[in-house]
Amino acid sequence: MKTLLRNAYVVVMDDAGTEHENGWVLLADGLIEQVGDGPQPQADETIDLGGGVATPGLVNTHHHLYQTLTRAQAQQADLFTWLKLLYPIWARLDGEAEYAAARTGLAELMLSGCTTAFDHHYVFPKGQPDVMDALLQAAVDVGAHLVVGRGSMDLGESHGGLPPDDLVEDRETILEETERLIERGVEVAVSPCSPFSVTRELMVESAELARKRGVPLHTHLAETFEEEAYCRELYGCTPVEYLEQVGWLADDVWCAHCVHLSDDEVRRFGELGVGVAHCPTSNLRLGAGVAKVRELLDAGAPVGLGVDGSASNERSDIFLEVKQALLVARGRHGPLAMTTRDALRLATRGGAEVLRREDIGSLEPGKRADLAVWRTDGLELAGAADPVAGLILAGPHRVDRLFIAGEEVVHEGHLVKASEEDIAREQRQQARRFLP
Repeated sequence: MKTLLRNAYVVVMDDAGTEHENGWVLLADGLIEQVGDGPQPQADETIDLGGGVATPGLVNTHHHLYQTLTRAQAQQADLFTWLKLLYPIWARLDGEAEYAAARTGLAELMLSGCTTAFDHHYVFPKGQPDVMDALLQAAVDVGAHLVVGRGSMDLGESHGGLPPDDLVEDRETILEETERLIERGVEVAVSPCSPFSVTRELMVESAELARKRGVPLHTHLAETFEEEAYCRELYGCTPVEYLEQVGWLADDVWCAHCVHLSDDEVRRFGELGVGVAHCPTSNLRLGAGVAKVRELLDAGAPVGLGVDGSASNERSDIFLEVKQALLVARGRHGPLAMTTRDALRLATRGGAEVLRREDIGSLEPGKRADLAVWRTDGLELAGAADPVAGLILAGPHRVDRLFIAGEEVVHEGHLVKASEEDIAREQRQQARRFLP
């Protein structure tokens, strides 16, 4: 079946920067078949987009969905204090709570235009084997496209790590469970948590597993000054130098945050193709600083956007991060540092590059039919001369329509497969269990 989406300002996000002022997109079998602004092709179904802006679906490159259960806690803490306060609370996580949390976060992401979400899940309390299955089921039930980071922590407090001992796993279990997910056909990135919660041995063996199975690698890196001090004390080097020692500085790796990189480390990321998940709101919320995104882009490093966990951002809104990325770049380097199209590219083509995906990120023939449609007839865009710039600068917004692999999963600002009210009600019930 062919579906024609017509009457829209279409932002293709291709290499040429193509935009169609009165454009259309033809979908067929879950893929984009044609895009244009001239005579319209024949289709089995035609949908009028009412003059909205159509963009590629947004890509979220770093999240912790379970953290929607603990919003607005540790409100004035730095990263390490925040983690130490929340680790014991997260230890209460079970499958029922994870399902509610994941549905909540994914629903928020989808309503903000996200068509591909990466979730870095590293909390596996003992005796709770169904947490990962609950996460996967939540994605199915809301219609989200989820890529899973099978996270891990094996370095507890008694051995110099940050997490409590009862929240870490043994290395053998971690690697076996990760490989089992890959064998199930789940889209997986091997994702040890961080230099302060994972042993050197696990970092090395995780890389070996990922490369054996042909899947990417992900971790947190260089988020705060405290992390650098920790690495210098424990490993005698910076976080990036440690990453190189364990064989992770490579083009199959992307790291979250990367706020504190030296100029030489930025250059190395560009040369080697190491990706970065830029999480501006989270970094500002925790007072961690602002990543050198302009420098990373100029060096040739892949950079995408991430909302990060909803306990250090509070809102799983990827469109908000587009505007935040624009603002913090200009805050560092002035108004010429980043254009509105540059910021949108971070959330689309940039995110696809970071996740090592060639099938998403732009509205080009042969790509997955992942696209977001934004209304332009509201108060916030009245008088905007440039619809794309107006959209970015006046954000965030709730998406009007969202298509994932050609299937409409948001219609007129509402989820198609689930009730937003039901999701919120169940989330509130589960979140009461996680009050400090």
